[in-house]
Amino acid sequence: ETMARTKQTARKHTGTKHPRKHIAHKAAAKKTQSATNGVKKPHRFRPGTVALREIRRFQKSTELLIRKLPFQRLVREIASEYRNELRFQSSAVLALQEASEAYMVGLFEDTNLCA
Repeated sequence: ETMARTKQTARKHTGTKHPRKHIAHKAAAKKTQSATNGVKKPHRFRPGTVALREIRRFQKSTELLIRKLPFQRLVREIASEYRNELRFQSSAVLALQEASEAYMVGLFEDTNLCA
């Protein structure tokens, strides 16, 4: 008396309002291939896809994003304007870098909210 339950298989495409004309599409594809003389174009992601992937990657990570030596040179250059022959503990430079990157991340978060 009760109907048996049937499994529903997941379908990639459920149908559109306007059926596509495959013949015209195939002909257009052949034209574009002959125009490029069979040279395959390199794969490109849609605009924004790579950006979103990078956002997720960098939000997961905790490592410093600015290279250590260029940052150290910048710190020494700025410090030399105030006093020559200043010496820095490596932990001090690291603390400056952590603080700088944290500040910049906050700045970019705010600019993203403005956009």
